[in-house]
Amino acid sequence: MFRLFRSVIDGFILAPSLPLQEDFVYHWKAITHYYIETSDDKAPVTDTNIPSHLEQMLDILIQEEGERESGETGPCMEYLLHHKILETLYTLGKADCPPGMKQMVLSFYTRLLGRIRQPLLPHINVHRPVQKLIRLCGEVLAAPTENEEIQFLCIVCAKLKQDPYLVNFFLEVGRCMCVYLNGLQFKNIYTKDLSSPDTGQPQSPGPVQDGSVSNASSPTEGAGSPSNNSGSNYNLVSSLLNLTKSPVSPVVMVMGCPVGGMVMVKSDVCFAFSQDGRIVVKACEGLMLLVSLPEAAAAKSLTESTELCQLLTERLAAFYQALPQSMDPLDIETVESVNWGLDVYNLKEDAAVFTGKRALISFLSWLDYCDQLIKEAQKTAAAALARAVRERFFVAVMEPQLMQTSEVGILTSTALLNRIIRQVTSEALLQETVYFLLGEEVGPETPTGISQIPLRHRLIEHCDHLSDEISIMTLRLFEQLLQKPCQHVLQNLVLRSLDERNYMENKPQEEREEREHMENGQPHDAVDLEEDPLFSDLSPDPKLPSPDWLSCSPPQSTEHSKPDGKTEVHKIVNSFLCLVPDEAKSSYQVEGTGYDTYLRDAHRQFRDYCGICQRWDWRSSPKPIEKCNLDSPFFEGHFLKVLFDRMGRILDQPYDVNLQVTSVLSKLSLLPHPHLHEYLLDPYINLAPGCRSLFSVIVRVVGDLMLRIHRIPEFTPKLLLVRKRLLGLEPEGLSIDHVTLLEGVIVLEEFCKELAAIAFVKFHASASTSP
Repeated sequence: MFRLFRSVIDGFILAPSLPLQEDFVYHWKAITHYYIETSDDKAPVTDTNIPSHLEQMLDILIQEEGERESGETGPCMEYLLHHKILETLYTLGKADCPPGMKQMVLSFYTRLLGRIRQPLLPHINVHRPVQKLIRLCGEVLAAPTENEEIQFLCIVCAKLKQDPYLVNFFLEVGRCMCVYLNGLQFKNIYTKDLSSPDTGQPQSPGPVQDGSVSNASSPTEGAGSPSNNSGSNYNLVSSLLNLTKSPVSPVVMVMGCPVGGMVMVKSDVCFAFSQDGRIVVKACEGLMLLVSLPEAAAAKSLTESTELCQLLTERLAAFYQALPQSMDPLDIETVESVNWGLDVYNLKEDAAVFTGKRALISFLSWLDYCDQLIKEAQKTAAAALARAVRERFFVAVMEPQLMQTSEVGILTSTALLNRIIRQVTSEALLQETVYFLLGEEVGPETPTGISQIPLRHRLIEHCDHLSDEISIMTLRLFEQLLQKPCQHVLQNLVLRSLDERNYMENKPQEEREEREHMENGQPHDAVDLEEDPLFSDLSPDPKLPSPDWLSCSPPQSTEHSKPDGKTEVHKIVNSFLCLVPDEAKSSYQVEGTGYDTYLRDAHRQFRDYCGICQRWDWRSSPKPIEKCNLDSPFFEGHFLKVLFDRMGRILDQPYDVNLQVTSVLSKLSLLPHPHLHEYLLDPYINLAPGCRSLFSVIVRVVGDLMLRIHRIPEFTPKLLLVRKRLLGLEPEGLSIDHVTLLEGVIVLEEFCKELAAIAFVKFHASASTSP
């Protein structure tokens, strides 16, 4: 007896190992025999040997690949492909027999695609069952196989990202289509409706002669372009859309957006409503990989043959409409930055901060996802997605809110729009947002055409609204726009009105040359501030009392003009610094409010603007005067008109309004465009009759100030007290008469110093870059 056991053990130890192929076939047949021999289909798969056999099969395939040269297919892999093992496993997984088999199949597919280095998806007996298995994913919410499903989908997305041309195998169409891979035309008959029965006949793709397939696409139509009979047949779309109506877990609310397109895309969407936040994030990452594929056919399918555009925007609109009708603009502006994949929160804590915080974060999170999706998307797909956001969200949902008459509604919607603009980073979405707000016009603006784009007209008018809160918020909106890397913003708002330089007086050539001739360090017809009656009685000394300017002023030069005719910078700087009379100045009496502080800020901001504008085709010098149409009537444009009107009332407006108006004007002054620089920062240009510039507006304000300043008793002490209170150096005490005027004078003085600093920085920047 013991001798018998000994012989068995010795035989087991000494028996040679089976060849890999035989071992592989043994394990596969062990799985198939289970279904032939067993009668109990209720036992879970974990109680059988199926998981172990599948594991052994995978290990054999990995071992075989490791023993062979790169790219060489071994007999085990050949057996798997030839005998359609993946097709059989798909069938078993779909039936989920025994229970849990679907989970095992998904796991096997995932590890096979992830651990085998050679490309498998191009094989018809791989990509066809993979495509069928994709259709099983996401059918049931919170299913026990959810984790395996998303892992499987993500590995397929990763494979397509590595080899984007493979996506042509996954474009599901109802009829035949042709694709072009590596310059060869293939009849892609295996992309038929996958719900049709499998006949078992091999349908591997092969090169076909030109004209052998009716309505075949040509290479110029893009890889995978469907033929005329390529109507999409998405049997799963209706059921997926029904699933999107399921209640969304608040933990992952921001991910609830269904999409369609490729089979894989539609499956990913279901996870957008999963109870598991990690599953949601992985699904959205998968979508982002798919939209980034460079294949034109994939981009076209995503945007034209699926519900991706529609449902992304519908979800965005739903989150927006869930916001409270009234929200504090400060809450909207200061809510923490949100990232779509990191939206974890505490409902009670959010509600305690301010009402609507949860809804606001959900909206901003989904907006961030849409923005990042468009940013990563293939170019044509990004343009289509951005257009959809414009048409189906901005125009359909936001425009009525911005055009309403309720002041509370206007304020809330404008604050939300400001936050949206601040958050958008994708070029395509930013451009469509700007087109929505301003229109696409770039031609000269006329007074009769300012209402041509109703929303643009309304927003600019809101900069001068009766409600100071609305005015401030709308001015902040435009300030945010001016800081975005979008050339159309500046062209539409200001530059198109300055292209012809017709703000300058149209004089004969001889008079122009005489005017440009410099005498005694300044143009002969320039206004001498020392002799101007507006300044003679209040500012006899043109020099700044504080030594700050003296230390920063450029050295005096005997050359009064650069060869290009630019006015010498120190004269421009002094023109702005001397605009406010000494009697109305108070900064020199408070430490730390000197001109040098503006120099540092101006240098940093100008450098940032140059970085934004350097890729735009802006001219480096003004358009030659002889090429300008100076006879055409000048209109400063609706936007500058409102800003200049506001600037002209600086002595009668609230302090916060004045700060915002001057902030927008300083942003415009910082822009490195020669016409804008000339119009806003050159006091010595000879304006055409009826025209005004920023300098001329300020001169009129100063003239009004000089008439009013003597009517206020103890003007200088009151002015100094107001400045100290604004700086927090003095506690609030008794009310002061004419406080609005005094605050306006302080803002005016600071604004003139800021303009002087900007002119100085821009001059030296241009001097350092000129040859």
